[in-house]
Amino acid sequence: MRIFNLTGYELLRRGVEPLLPPLYRMVRKKLLTETRKSTSLFRILDVGGRKSPYTVGVGGKITVIDLPRQSEIQKALNLGITDSIVQQLQMRRSNIENFIFGDMTNSGLPDNEYDIVVSVEVLEHVAQDELFLREVSRVLKPGGCFLMTTPNGDFVVNRNPDHKRHYKRTELVGLLEDIFGTVEVDYAIAGGKYRKLGLRTWSATRPVATALSAIGNVVNLIQSARPSLSASASGTHHLVAVARKPLCNDKGLSKCAE
Repeated sequence: MRIFNLTGYELLRRGVEPLLPPLYRMVRKKLLTETRKSTSLFRILDVGGRKSPYTVGVGGKITVIDLPRQSEIQKALNLGITDSIVQQLQMRRSNIENFIFGDMTNSGLPDNEYDIVVSVEVLEHVAQDELFLREVSRVLKPGGCFLMTTPNGDFVVNRNPDHKRHYKRTELVGLLEDIFGTVEVDYAIAGGKYRKLGLRTWSATRPVATALSAIGNVVNLIQSARPSLSASASGTHHLVAVARKPLCNDKGLSKCAE
């Protein structure tokens, strides 16, 4: 595993990791598993990552691409990236090498550039979802990994004004299988009062509320660790997908990834 000189922010973030939302911890765990497969330095593209919290301390060179924050909906929901976010992360982070203000449906990035593309709670915001995914496949190296999460459309009703859709698991599997080779999609993160509690904003001026939020995340992590949860459409709030780009052009060949 590659070792980095972590900043004070990264060390603090790693220290409080057990208290953070379970979805971020799950994504981070999967990223660490991927980057530990090789001694080489992975190139990772984080699409729509803004502050990219799940990549803290991950061994790799990370590029963040996100839309510029312009619309009123973006401002209200804290979506997109700004110059101030970029400046803040340049001081806080050791493994982010580049920030791109851009659209992943037409990124302009080189072919076969990245070992991993990660996209957390993004695809539901994209009107041209198939175009987005084909662009992800294009910039991935052969054999590269695409890791994404999105709301569970089998259970979560879409009330977000910026969400174009919520995918049912079968819909997401079909969409990904049409573009990538191997695809796995699981249900994740138990719902309920502890999940809601954990999603509350932390603030140094509200220590009691912050502590309660941290406790909510710890309990929700325990609830979400049940092995049976990955097959449970009801009561889970997210879909977590891992897709791999084939090593050859024909996805239908069973020996393609060998």
